[in-house]
Amino acid sequence: MAALSNQIQDFLNYLSIERNCSKLTIRDYKHYLSTFENWFTTSLSDKNIEDLDLKKVREYRVYLANKTDDKGQTLKKVTQNYYVIALRSFLKFLIKNDVKTLEPSKIDLPKTESRSLKFLERDQVDRLSISPDTTKIDGLRDRAIIELLFSTGLRVSELVKLNKDQINFERGEFGVIGKGGKGRIVFISDRAKFHLKNYLDNRDDIFKPLFIRYSGRVIEENNGEKMRLTARSVERLVKKYIRIGKIPVDATVHTLRHSFATDLLTNGADLRSVQEMLGHKNIATTQIYTHITNKQLREVHKHFHSGNKEK
Repeated sequence: MAALSNQIQDFLNYLSIERNCSKLTIRDYKHYLSTFENWFTTSLSDKNIEDLDLKKVREYRVYLANKTDDKGQTLKKVTQNYYVIALRSFLKFLIKNDVKTLEPSKIDLPKTESRSLKFLERDQVDRLSISPDTTKIDGLRDRAIIELLFSTGLRVSELVKLNKDQINFERGEFGVIGKGGKGRIVFISDRAKFHLKNYLDNRDDIFKPLFIRYSGRVIEENNGEKMRLTARSVERLVKKYIRIGKIPVDATVHTLRHSFATDLLTNGADLRSVQEMLGHKNIATTQIYTHITNKQLREVHKHFHSGNKEK
């Protein structure tokens, strides 16, 4: 029987090679499963993964419920679920590879409180987009970034990977590779296209990345790859303009992705189309937006709620 650590490494290799998962996803799974391995080998030193049963899983969940993070706080329910989801995926992999162990479908996930979905209203997006100082090149860049995020619903990881030669201004579209290596076409609004072109027209470099940094040392090697703006920098600039625009929402780059989807659905787009544009594998992921964009429910409330009747 292979050691648990070897089995976990085989699973991580599978995620990387066969599932084409991102480095971030693999890092998270490694963390979750390392925690399980440490608990399992310490608490059940005379056992192997074949001996795992629901009773032992319940003991592991008690351990997670009492586990504290770096700040000394116990893990939130949703965070505990991530550990259990990783364990279920690992067990599914083992069974697929003829290792006899606990059937992962027997492990239930408790319901957690649904988190409120944050998004910006259209006027708030407008206030955010005009916050950068467009008399400067970095301001032109930041305006283009905000417009492009709202126009396309891109993830920040997808945005920072873009190169100038990917953008088809004539067709107003470009292709991206999203989570799990899934490709899709995204479309640029006329407004976003204008500001993106304005930014590129004012650049005097020949660097390959679509968005580059303007601080620090200029490094020209490898088509300016070292000049590429990072995801962390994009997160910081969005936060900066949320403050400058005095927008009463603790918004992030992902909030603009939510705003993109909400804007489409509110204006009548169908759920399947929005799923494709967001690059969601399952439509269930896209359905989180429907409760805030359902026009029929809004009309029912307006028509029947006594608080809407004329006095």
